[in-house]
Amino acid sequence: MNFRYAQLARDGAARAGVLSTPRGPVHTPSFMVVGTRGAVRALTMEQVRATGAEVLLANTYHLAQRPGEAIVQKLGGLHAFTGWRGPILTDSGGFQVFSLPHKEVGERGVRFRNRVTGEVMDLTPERSIEIQNALGADIIMAFDECTPFPASEKLARNGVRRTLSWMERCLRAHRRPEEQALFGIVQGSVYPQLRESCAASLVALDLPGYAIGGVSVGEGHELLVQITAHTAPLLPEKKPRYLMGVGLPEDMLAAIACGVDLFDCVIPTRYARAASVFTRRGRIRLTGRRFRRDGYAMDPSCDCAACGAGVSRAYLHHLFHANEIGGAILASIHNVHFYQRLLREARAAILEGGFADYRQRWLADYQRG
Repeated sequence: MNFRYAQLARDGAARAGVLSTPRGPVHTPSFMVVGTRGAVRALTMEQVRATGAEVLLANTYHLAQRPGEAIVQKLGGLHAFTGWRGPILTDSGGFQVFSLPHKEVGERGVRFRNRVTGEVMDLTPERSIEIQNALGADIIMAFDECTPFPASEKLARNGVRRTLSWMERCLRAHRRPEEQALFGIVQGSVYPQLRESCAASLVALDLPGYAIGGVSVGEGHELLVQITAHTAPLLPEKKPRYLMGVGLPEDMLAAIACGVDLFDCVIPTRYARAASVFTRRGRIRLTGRRFRRDGYAMDPSCDCAACGAGVSRAYLHHLFHANEIGGAILASIHNVHFYQRLLREARAAILEGGFADYRQRWLADYQRG
């Protein structure tokens, strides 16, 4: 395999390492920037790179509908199509189709209506892998059943059974194992014994990496941490661990303390487009009246392209109220940079053996407001 994970340091359960891929290293813990349709909203790929991001995440479900994986493949795959030169991860599309209304879920897969064309479509494990093979991402995800919250133990057990069955089918369908690392996903909702059985079955397959799914679906911070703390140690020490869809700073720091390496979430750019930006003293909403004459940068301690250039809160307040796209661009640059900086600092703290102290100090400042 062309994918290797090397653990460089541990501080408690927190890990710092390097995931080697054919298109460059990923220094973990790492936040992967979400470009659902092959684009990060309001940002160019060069602007994303400038934040320090190493991995781009794209969505199988959306790209298969528009422009279609055949066009992307014909034009050289996602890297050539998007202009992103680093590693790319594609999710399976499972979360998206399970979130759709009027879907039909069966052992074969999920049947739903294409929102672009209106035609009835099937997404199966085989079809998901076929699309991801064509898109050409470096890391691809197995098609799993994402259990909602809350869920009965019976429903969660059935989700685990189907997830494991579909994992086997994904492996048989995978045509590019030397070029694309296929990660499995641990499901089981909030039930420890189901998480244990799912993890054990996936670990027995000796996959290149493992993800923890079915969190950040409404269970709240405390349950999220409990699930992650129970599940992460069940996964191999020498393989990367990915917590799917988790992206609030306090959640990521807690998950890092549990031994998680990779994160993704739409929060940085989605919040930015709504004028909500992250600072070391908490989150602020730039459309608030108190920022109308505020000459400070979004975060005076930040060295992103926007804060470093002296862009003021007052100017951003004006841009958002004037409905100028520049507001979303500048806020997105800042938020993505903020996330990259947070994960870099967490990594440095682990390497120095001081992660617990770093996390405590950081959260004290962040929650001070």
